[in-house]
Amino acid sequence: MTAIDHPRIPGSGRPRAAYDDATRERLAADAAQVVARYPDPRSALLPLLHLVQSEDGYVSPAGIAFCAATLDLSTAQVSAVATFYTQYKRRPNGEYTVGVCTNTLCAIMGGDAIWEDLTDRLGIGHDETTGDGKITLERIECNAACDYAPVMMINWEFFDNQTPDSAAEVVGRLIAGEPVAPTRGPSRVQTFKQVSRVLAGFDDGLADEGVAAGEPTLRGLRLARENGWTAPSVDAAQAEDAAPAAPAAGTAAPAASAPQPGAEQSSVDRPAAGAPERSADQEKAEHRADDTSKPADSEKES
Repeated sequence: MTAIDHPRIPGSGRPRAAYDDATRERLAADAAQVVARYPDPRSALLPLLHLVQSEDGYVSPAGIAFCAATLDLSTAQVSAVATFYTQYKRRPNGEYTVGVCTNTLCAIMGGDAIWEDLTDRLGIGHDETTGDGKITLERIECNAACDYAPVMMINWEFFDNQTPDSAAEVVGRLIAGEPVAPTRGPSRVQTFKQVSRVLAGFDDGLADEGVAAGEPTLRGLRLARENGWTAPSVDAAQAEDAAPAAPAAGTAAPAASAPQPGAEQSSVDRPAAGAPERSADQEKAEHRADDTSKPADSEKES
């Protein structure tokens, strides 16, 4: 496989560990809007990771430190989330993420051929980036558009019914800096940083542009309307007032402590069975201790 020269932050030999004052002030103003949407500030971590990704093109060490300080979390807690989801990149991502679906239907309709052709043309494989920093290529398990197979996505915008030639033509235009319009959606594919800002919750004004759903997607709805098909009706009031059935003979009744519909069922703040209660402050202190723990002797020697 061809070695990939992953781009770093311009003007620096290594990723910056902290933002300058002007960048931090600008990000803090945006972060305040994000955090205000949630009753628990820690719930804002996912969109904040998208926010710092819109700044750096990936979740950088500076971004992790910013999220941790903003939400009063440890960097270990932030990193644990950032490494769990593939949409968060831990090294500089290309300006455009090209995802080729090679799941069953897309594969047999030509997805495998598209993938092989693009890897040959670009000289890169899965989750690798071209040396110019333009394209990151991903092999996708499903793009959730089986009615348009084979499908390619660019920064999560749909390119339907592709062929090796049409996919190569689109990618070539992106590399050349030309505007490219998806099959459905806005009039132009946005950059990875621009889309990351949208995923952080900031409107780009493009939500109502273009075709949202094509004919294959709407065909079932159209046939139902033409034939007068409707879903079975349910008497909601009668269903709500209906008493629960008594347990069959010889079976145990449900435990009184079992969660009931509408009751507090979340286990997020409950310890595991038999574990001692721990406050949020205790958990933060433990994670911070992990962050600042002394390196092993082998690490010192290296």
